[in-house]
Amino acid sequence: MITKNTIDAVFETARIEEVIGDFVQLKRSGTNLKGLSPFTNEKSPSFMVSPVKQIWKDFSSGKGGNAVAFLMEHEHFSYPEAIRYLAKKYNIEIEETEQSDAEKEQANEKESMYLVSEFAQKYFHNTMLTTDEGQGIGYSYFKERGFTGDTIKKFGLGYSPEVWDAFTKEALGKGYKLEYLEKTGLTIPREDGRHIDRFRGRVMFPIQSMSGRVLGFGGRILGNDKKVAKYLNSPESDIYHKSKVLYGIYHAKQAIAKQDNCYLVEGYTDVIQMHQAGIENVVASSGTALTPDQIRLINRLTKNITMLFDGDAAGLRASIRGIDLILEEGMNVKVCTFPEGDDPDSFARKSTHEELEAYLKDNAKDFIQFKASLLVDEAKNDPVKKAGLISDIVKSISKIPNHIQREVYIQECSRIMDISEAVLSSSLAQLLKKEYADSGKKLIESQRAGAMTPVIEKGFPSSQKVDILNNVERQVIEVLLLYGNEVQDFEDVYIKYDEFGKEFEYVEKKRCRVYDRIYLSLQEDELKFTNVIFRDLYLRIMQNYHNNKLFSLEKFHRNLPNEYQKIVADIFMSNEKYHLHKWEEKKQIVVRQKIDTIDRLTDDCLVGFRWAMVSKIIDELKHMILQAEVNANEILSNINDYNHLINFFSRKLSRIRSSFY
Repeated sequence: MITKNTIDAVFETARIEEVIGDFVQLKRSGTNLKGLSPFTNEKSPSFMVSPVKQIWKDFSSGKGGNAVAFLMEHEHFSYPEAIRYLAKKYNIEIEETEQSDAEKEQANEKESMYLVSEFAQKYFHNTMLTTDEGQGIGYSYFKERGFTGDTIKKFGLGYSPEVWDAFTKEALGKGYKLEYLEKTGLTIPREDGRHIDRFRGRVMFPIQSMSGRVLGFGGRILGNDKKVAKYLNSPESDIYHKSKVLYGIYHAKQAIAKQDNCYLVEGYTDVIQMHQAGIENVVASSGTALTPDQIRLINRLTKNITMLFDGDAAGLRASIRGIDLILEEGMNVKVCTFPEGDDPDSFARKSTHEELEAYLKDNAKDFIQFKASLLVDEAKNDPVKKAGLISDIVKSISKIPNHIQREVYIQECSRIMDISEAVLSSSLAQLLKKEYADSGKKLIESQRAGAMTPVIEKGFPSSQKVDILNNVERQVIEVLLLYGNEVQDFEDVYIKYDEFGKEFEYVEKKRCRVYDRIYLSLQEDELKFTNVIFRDLYLRIMQNYHNNKLFSLEKFHRNLPNEYQKIVADIFMSNEKYHLHKWEEKKQIVVRQKIDTIDRLTDDCLVGFRWAMVSKIIDELKHMILQAEVNANEILSNINDYNHLINFFSRKLSRIRSSFY
């Protein structure tokens, strides 16, 4: 178990903008940072990070919290995993207490699979460096490819010996369970009861997540046996999903965000060689067709993708077919081809960093322009082929969500293909119309199949009734968190009667801290929170204020359960969504700053709380009358008294709000 001292050191050292910046491209927005949500597929930023408060909020998914909460949400880490990740990132030594057997048994299945995969990576790497077979075959191969010792170490490359069960025996001897060796695909059970290694006699490429965890492996055989697959990958598992992973993303993520561009190649060695040549913003789809999940992984870091292809014209046409998926995500795509006979690996190997950088810059063409030129060369004077290529080009343009960008591409393609803009625009309009019609048909079919939400029964509202009491309780928590330590002048209004028995209001002013005002008011009226989470949060906040002179959000936030952390992050970042979407600039809506009217805001919440609570009591009394549980006349008298109180709250709230606004 990780000690409290280590956890405290991690929280005090880690900077949330640096942690999240490894996964999401962040841009300055006032005192905060903004970016695209890493949890949803969106085109405009709704993800906000506060370096001052050390919290984040994703307005599109509702998630929020501190740096640890982000890693738990994004990387699916357990709490200890997130702490370990941050400790490693900031070079903090981890102190641990001895785990009991029961605690060891509680380690979840995914964590066990991660541990097995990480052990395998170290085993393959050490086998390559310390055994005669590893050095003579595996290390020699990588050196022949031009990889330096530092590069081999950086990517954790290794070698699996040509033995049936060398790795499996070693892992079992170290205490790793056979169950997890099989679930990761590293060990294969045979019908005769034996267990053999999946990777034998292969050089090994570990595949890592964006956070650096080993998910699986790619193994390349070095012989010429045509009956054996040249490349062998780990099978799909709970931790490895091939369609959601990009090789090299862990080493490339910072460079991608910094350069605001991602180079996409096909193979492992392409990535490694480019890195060694100084081009680090490069990843590979590992020879598979590009998937939407892989594209979104890049989209979190940059809007720009440059696809690198070798000079094989025959395979180029097939390779670019899947790029329409990138256009659908609203991303900018360029294509760069290398001279015939070269691929990214070979070209990077024989070029200096400056030469490679210059070549990529000079030869990267906009994808639509590249595709149009390529297809025009193929069609030449064949009218049938030319008609087909027009349809192909227009189909790609139709995938672009931005209509202005579509118009620009129509103009450019008209010039390249020597065809009128009107023809292309007409073809585009027909295609978009068909797509909309098809979408409508699918919607109708899904409704008929019962896939849509069923029609609400007659007599019930179409939307849930707003829980007023829950809202005002949340507002009280919000005021406590944001302004609890502020000193303000408050007004107390009392009902008095003159000598003639006429009612009048008497106002008394008091100066105190906001949290004292709320605490004493709720105590005086014996008001209690009905929402269990808000009740617990209220007690925690009050205890913090009473025990500490200054309220530290970071310390308070880190000790909260995950569900509470999301609520607190939402409260602290709620106002930022207006700045995020530029309400004042785009909609001419001025967002009033609550800090200017804390006293009125506090009393507004307290009066609203009393009002909602009394209304709840009145509803309960009315229900009792309907159920004939008590004397109706007595209940009606009580309801009348409570309504009198409601009128008083109404007058008080109106006065507060009139001065507030």
